[in-house]
This record gives sequence, C-alpha cells and structure tokens, in this order.
Amino acid sequence: QVQLVESGGGLVQPGGSLRLSCAASRSIFSFSAMGWYRQAPGKQRELVARITSGGGTNYADSVKGRFTISRDNAKNTVYLQMNSLEPEDTAVYYCKARDRRAEDYWGQGTQVTVSS
Repeated sequence: QVQLVESGGGLVQPGGSLRLSCAASRSIFSFSAMGWYRQAPGKQRELVARITSGGGTNYADSVKGRFTISRDNAKNTVYLQMNSLEPEDTAVYYCKARDRRAEDYWGQGTQVTVSS
C-alpha cells in the first residue's frame, strides 16, 4: 500500500507564496505520473499540475506562470511551488500518484487559504 503525505499548506495573504510537499512511501520512479489536485468548497476536484516519470509537466490554465511542480527522486518527494497566490486558489490540495498498472493513490490533503 502506498502512502502519500502532503505538507506545507496554511494561511497566506494574496500575492504570497507557499510550497507544498508530497512525500511518498516508496520510490517515485515506480509511478508513471504524480500530480497535485485541488478541491474548493462546492466545487469538483480539479487538476492543478502534473509531472510524469520522464519529467514532462502540464498545468491548469489558471495557474500557469504562477505554480511550478518539481520532483526530488532521492527524497521520493514532489513539490508544488505556488507564487502570486490569489483568493481563488483557496482549496484543499491533494497529491495523487499513478503507478504503472494505472492504479491511483491519494494523499489526505492539505488546506491552502489565501486571504487578507
């Protein structure tokens, strides 16, 4: 069973920055892709950013130019650097990993609140 543990969420003012971390319980080389999703109250969960095992990335249009996803293979960790945060970015952020059998694993989520 894979465990994903997110951290780094919190309260930040508009225009501020946060870095989320997602630590996996096994080598992230075993995953074909990892990603960050978010879910705001009353809304569906949506993809924020994704990184493949080959290093390819894609982003939601709403975060392009502000958010950056990266990975540290030695630490089995994926990061989401979030800059120029807006109140609309307020949500619970979830880490997801997809293994090579197309099975998905989810973390427990971390709350990000952007407010003055």
